Amino acid sequence: MENASFDVIVVGGGNAALCAALSAREQGAAVLVLERAPVEKRGGNSAFTGGGFRMVHHGAADIRNIVPDLTDEEIARTDFGQYTAEDYLDDLGRITQYYIDPDLAETIVRNSTDTVHWVRGRGVRFVPNYGRQAFNVNGRFRFFGGVVICANGGGRGLMEQLYKATEKHGIAVRYGAQAKALLRGPAGIEGVRILVNGVEEVIRSRAVVLACGGFEANREMRTRYLGPGWDMAKVRGTRYNTGDGINMALEIGAQSYGQWSGCHSVAWERYAPDFGEVELPHSSYRHSYPFGIMVNADGGRFVDEGADFRNYTYAKYGRVVLQQPGSFAWQVFDQQVKHLLREEYKLRGATKVQGNTLEELADRMQDVHPRQFIETVREYNAAVKRDVPFDPNVRDGRGTAGLAVNKTNWANTLEVPPFEAYSVGCGITFTFGGLKIDTATHVLDVEDRPIPGLYAAGELVGGLFYFNYPGSTGLMAGSVFGCIAGREGARHARGAQSAAA
Repeated sequence: MENASFDVIVVGGGNAALCAALSAREQGAAVLVLERAPVEKRGGNSAFTGGGFRMVHHGAADIRNIVPDLTDEEIARTDFGQYTAEDYLDDLGRITQYYIDPDLAETIVRNSTDTVHWVRGRGVRFVPNYGRQAFNVNGRFRFFGGVVICANGGGRGLMEQLYKATEKHGIAVRYGAQAKALLRGPAGIEGVRILVNGVEEVIRSRAVVLACGGFEANREMRTRYLGPGWDMAKVRGTRYNTGDGINMALEIGAQSYGQWSGCHSVAWERYAPDFGEVELPHSSYRHSYPFGIMVNADGGRFVDEGADFRNYTYAKYGRVVLQQPGSFAWQVFDQQVKHLLREEYKLRGATKVQGNTLEELADRMQDVHPRQFIETVREYNAAVKRDVPFDPNVRDGRGTAGLAVNKTNWANTLEVPPFEAYSVGCGITFTFGGLKIDTATHVLDVEDRPIPGLYAAGELVGGLFYFNYPGSTGLMAGSVFGCIAGREGARHARGAQSAAA
């Protein structure tokens, strides 16, 4: 069966895909979105996020332009700081050990603020991300880690508004449509072969934008590219990101790019389901580790929990947890920091134990060597620099001295009962390897030549993240490259139409 033709087909249904679809439609293109998931599970990984956008800003005035209902009182009690283009580029370089493609990095940074305004213009409401990105200290909030705003309602709120915009602009969406292959002709890409309810269809188009995620939900590909043990990781987000878009492009000669052995992975509820639940996307987060310690089955610490703000460490610590004996760890806190734990620690489903003494806690921490754990805590407490003030909003330098693995910031002793411990495993978010694009989002072949009519955006773009990831850059990059891809795809379609006339 062969369906009617479109100017632009967008493969995927998350943030990058819908930004591409809306951008193409605004250029006058007839657009079709192919979403593999059913309507109730639409939105890709974007629906599972906290909705944060890392963007360049210069303080309260810039934030108020995006959040116009921000009150004078909120501004008075908040230090939004600033996040310059230089800060952003420095973070992208430092966090990726300077492997990030410099042209792509520059494109994200230079377009970040304008793109947030564009997204807002499509109906998405933004709010300051109090709580996750700023703590109340002495009546004043101070934002840290370069992230101030998030979509109202988080990732689900973001996707709900973007889908409303697609409907408003007359963009067709087909659900349950799995893209299987790209159609290539003499002039370039000519459409997509899809599978719907077990039946193959061919849909013609003048351009295709691939925005359907990485391969993190594909156990075989995870094990092949990330290595042994990754088949056991939990998938934080959608079950539908199985590498389809990447494989389709590679099959027609696209160039693979980026760190195929790397991924975004976090400390995650140890007994979470195999895939994320969009109804409770944050329930398995365990991201308050900077304020406690993490121990493995041997009862020892294995990582600097306070090396940097959570935004700059959380995406690499899942791999470290996976590498521990049994591929799990325990996060341990006392009452001094209990008020700083994120909301998800209080939700049903957390593997939590409590004890009025450390000995009692150790007895209840499943699969942990109790005597070594007690010794680890004793050594840790003795090494804490108690004379340095604790401040969760800055890198406070309150660390330890003399340990095999020192803690750099936010080192509080574990001595105020009751003590609490939470068991974590590894949750994979997205993979870093993907397709090579240029700054106009053309997918490049192995000789760095654009494949005519083929564009890419979102998590299947390679060359952005290596080893680690600065929090809230994913949605930002997806929106930036999605907007560009839609615009470029529509322009190519117009040119192809003119050539055929």
